[in-house]
Amino acid sequence: MVVTERPPAAVSPPSAAARTFRAGGLVVGLALLALMFLLSIWVGSKSIPFTSTWSVLWHNDGSTDAVIIHDLRIPRTLLGVVVGVALGLAGAVMQALTRNPLADPGLLGVNTGAAAAVVSGIAFVGVTGVLGYIWFAFAGAAIASVVVYVLGSAGRSATPDRLVLAGSAVMAVLQAYIVGVLLLMPETFNQFRFWNVGSLSGRKWDVLLQISPFVVVGAIIALLLARPLNVLALGDQTGRALGAHVGRTRVLGAVVVTLLCGAGTAAIGPVLFLGLAVPHAARMLVGPDQRWVLPYSMLLAPIALIGADVVGRVLNPPEELQAGIVVAFLGAPVFIALCRRRKLARL
Repeated sequence: MVVTERPPAAVSPPSAAARTFRAGGLVVGLALLALMFLLSIWVGSKSIPFTSTWSVLWHNDGSTDAVIIHDLRIPRTLLGVVVGVALGLAGAVMQALTRNPLADPGLLGVNTGAAAAVVSGIAFVGVTGVLGYIWFAFAGAAIASVVVYVLGSAGRSATPDRLVLAGSAVMAVLQAYIVGVLLLMPETFNQFRFWNVGSLSGRKWDVLLQISPFVVVGAIIALLLARPLNVLALGDQTGRALGAHVGRTRVLGAVVVTLLCGAGTAAIGPVLFLGLAVPHAARMLVGPDQRWVLPYSMLLAPIALIGADVVGRVLNPPEELQAGIVVAFLGAPVFIALCRRRKLARL
């Protein structure tokens, strides 16, 4: 069963007041993101006064507090920003491509493909550590998304329903493979579970630098696709009648989802519900126009991810609850609410 929304009417030009509101919302979002950044580098298992945090933020004096902030908390927070941008954009693009309000980036098999590759790397190659996981996860995400797209477009051009069905089939196969390997090789599970939970903890500058180029490229392509995605929302036939390159838009959208979700998942592991819920929050604020939904998703997702990471640090100090767990706890009620909305139609 696939859940879809009815194609919206053509996006009408916003009034001057609406444009002012939306632009003001972006400014407020940037301010809130800056506030979350400061909160993230201030809060942690080691208590550091805010005055000291502010001082060493601008002047690395080599003290213990400076090392903690510059070598641990700043890269961790920046990675949260980058991964949040990636997952928020990937979710918005995925929902626009499939015209499915319950779609998240995992529908292309990206998350499951990354997990299957990491399990294989641990079990058969002996990969250890986050840096080793990244490239296996990225390769697995890319291969899975390509397989899904090939299956979804077999015999004719890919359609949203065919992509979703192909993604579900690929995910089922990969999930069975993961479970089989973990059952046969229990020692693999001990390493895999720390990546699979979705955590910013322990990620440093090297992880951030490795995934950032992919996120930058994916984000640029996503923003350039805003207008074509608006046309695609009217349906394939209407889009073609208006001169849109439907097939090219869908291929580029799949590439964007693979780059963004693959990079984010490779860096910190799967984070459920972020790519699902954030685009809905963006549309509640600015409507269905992708020219605004995409930038808002870029802001709201890192705010949510960093906020979840901070909450996980303060719940039971000095122990930490991983950000992926906090996001899942908060995102599950959102998912249930979306399923109960009357405006959703079943095919």
